[in-house]
Amino acid sequence: MTPRVAVLVPVHEQAAYLPRALESLLAQEVTAWEAVVVDDGSREPVTVPADPRLRLVRTGDNRGLGAALNRALDETAAPIVAYLPADDVWSPDHLAALLDVLSDPAVVLARAELGEPAGTPYAQLVQVAHRRTGDRWTERAELETDDLDRLMWSRVAARGATAGTGRVTCAWTRHPGQRSRAIRASSDGGLNVFRSRYRVPHPLRFASTDGTDVDEVARYARFRERSYEPAADGLSVLLAGELAFNPERVLALAERGHRLSGLWTTDGLGDSTVGPLPFGHVADLDRDRWEDAVRELDPDVVWAQLNWRAVPLAHRLRAAFPSLPFVWTFKEAPQRSLVRGEWPLLADLVCGADAVLLATEEERDWFALALAGRVDPARLGVLDGDLPKRDWLDAPPSPRLSDADGQPHTAVAGRPSGLDLDWVLALADRGVHVHLYGQVRAPGATGSWTGWLDEALARAPGFVHVHPAVGPEDWVRELSRHDAGWLHRFDSANDGDLRRASWDDLNSPARLPVYLAAGLPLLQQANPGSTVSVERVLREDGTGLFYRDADDVAAALHEEVAGRAGHRAALAARERHVFDAHADRLVSLFRSLL
Repeated sequence: MTPRVAVLVPVHEQAAYLPRALESLLAQEVTAWEAVVVDDGSREPVTVPADPRLRLVRTGDNRGLGAALNRALDETAAPIVAYLPADDVWSPDHLAALLDVLSDPAVVLARAELGEPAGTPYAQLVQVAHRRTGDRWTERAELETDDLDRLMWSRVAARGATAGTGRVTCAWTRHPGQRSRAIRASSDGGLNVFRSRYRVPHPLRFASTDGTDVDEVARYARFRERSYEPAADGLSVLLAGELAFNPERVLALAERGHRLSGLWTTDGLGDSTVGPLPFGHVADLDRDRWEDAVRELDPDVVWAQLNWRAVPLAHRLRAAFPSLPFVWTFKEAPQRSLVRGEWPLLADLVCGADAVLLATEEERDWFALALAGRVDPARLGVLDGDLPKRDWLDAPPSPRLSDADGQPHTAVAGRPSGLDLDWVLALADRGVHVHLYGQVRAPGATGSWTGWLDEALARAPGFVHVHPAVGPEDWVRELSRHDAGWLHRFDSANDGDLRRASWDDLNSPARLPVYLAAGLPLLQQANPGSTVSVERVLREDGTGLFYRDADDVAAALHEEVAGRAGHRAALAARERHVFDAHADRLVSLFRSLL
């Protein structure tokens, strides 16, 4: 029987779902098919039923969805191509319905309906059958994205008509292990969640339909191309946990002749960088046998970090190797560890590590109070663990927008924390522009802008601007066009008592050194009578534009545009707000523990 349909069945770590999918294939009313199951680097056994129409091929390691589907295309020849991911299911009439639509020679791509909509702008694999056109799936080296239109559908659809069956004949299974969920921030995924799950060993070009594009290949080329020679007295440093927003900072240690290895949390967030690190020069330990790997490495010092998601791994590592010198750098946020029930683990780390570095003086003092009697305050130091690498400062600034139109322009790098419709409209009424960079459709506060941005754009045309995320390679070029940058806007209620402090009170926002790199002063709401770390730092550096209401903002900005005092202070302070400025101090701490 000549196959009419080639069925492509990709599977990665979903062997438990596969029998259900294949049973639905074997039950098809249309029997003239050939199918290839591509096991894309699963670490669990993948098997298929004995049927001459069904074959299993393996890739060895995970090469990505595009490569797996292209392999299946190469292994088949039927003129119609259909898709059955291992975790999805067809009804017995699924292929018949699709073939009926494709009987029209003008139709190149047919799409079945889903009983439960996927909520995506593109059709899911399980819905689609199309003519074999010679088009190929985009592979990982070019792009990883959840957007199947970009990966394939758009190219096929350009060759003819697209039509739907109008019938529900397949089921798209929603579960935490889906590839698309590992990509989307709205599903607690993101670039580094994806990297960790699929163990991607090289930099990614990455795009999410609820976020922005990231090109790690271009961003980190300068670092990958460098050579770092170990010094005769260089240390072996094991990095453990995650590296958050500015991971390349650790290369300041490699520049000083130290050898770096990495052991990473598997429970990270999409923007919390884990290995394999995209800039290279850090050797990953095998996380499946990490205890043996640490023994074999026998590092001089463990430098564990950084935020609350890293606490459990750091605690396990410290418990397993109590004799290794152990430095715990913690930034954000003790309040999250309390909510998650992991405060005992965090407390053990702070009390048991050989040295502890907290993000701010206020966070250090908060821990000293919270663990009074258990921790020696003299062992608690201060180092913002997420400072950027100095390399990004070496870029030319751009002309300011205000020099052309006479109006102040402000930037928001990341989520507009504390900004809302009323506030943005009040600023527009006073002639203040707000430029939003890199908004992501994610749950909670990160996606709060979705509730007001469209109305703000409609009611304040010309004063609210939306831009893609700006990476470190473009901080200076892009952000220097503006006159000031927004830090988090919040009301502090601690009245000078650190016991009542929130994380906003203790925090040094990651965007602070970003703005300083571009020479921008910082817009910070004043909270008189309360202890707020970032207010103290801005007053010490002279880089703050303080306000209580929108009139204050407008006045401060007009004064800044006229005199540029904040700009000059930002340029003077920015060299202190890079990791390189503190690397020698950190190495001295490491050596003191040996």
